[in-house]
Amino acid sequence: MRFYAASMDTHTARPSALTSAPGFTPGRPPEWDLTIFLHGDELQTALITLERNRRTFAWKCWDVDSDGLQLRLGPSAITLGGLLKHLALCEEMKFQSDLTGAPLLPEFRDIDHESTWETWAWESAKDDDPEVLRDLWVRAVHRSRDTLAAILAESGLDHAPEGGMSLRRLISDLIEEYARHTGHADFLREAVDGATGEGPPRNFPVP
Repeated sequence: MRFYAASMDTHTARPSALTSAPGFTPGRPPEWDLTIFLHGDELQTALITLERNRRTFAWKCWDVDSDGLQLRLGPSAITLGGLLKHLALCEEMKFQSDLTGAPLLPEFRDIDHESTWETWAWESAKDDDPEVLRDLWVRAVHRSRDTLAAILAESGLDHAPEGGMSLRRLISDLIEEYARHTGHADFLREAVDGATGEGPPRNFPVP
């Protein structure tokens, strides 16, 4: 875990608030701190668990062409392309709309998400280019990280907007979304090219 000086006086510096998952830097493979991974506090554990799920999901969706992203299994409408769009929307809803009241990314505006929640992501992703879908998800993830960092710099997991859910609840809900849908992605990716595995190779970067 990295600490930063809170002031430049001669007294012992206070560590700054933890605002991101220790060892998870976008564009680089994770740098695992086993002590924190095994014995971290509630915030460290929550952030690392969220980042691990994001990275595993990314691995399942990378290097897949348009046909692969649109592959369906049986009667299910779920596709890898739709999952990218759905989870990007979940990131936006949890950490922009619900947490701060910020507007969603333009791709998600002017849509009645309440009435189309079960269908919109899968249907609209059919016409999207693979790189557009992956970029949308990555942008949503980076916006979520920025929002979390700003909140955690001033507060903690108990932070909640007036009348809304706590940050603790929102992070838990998003971890649940990734855990469920990465299971879907497991089956879909194996059907695309036979690729299997519980987690990414060590050199797979944090998205």
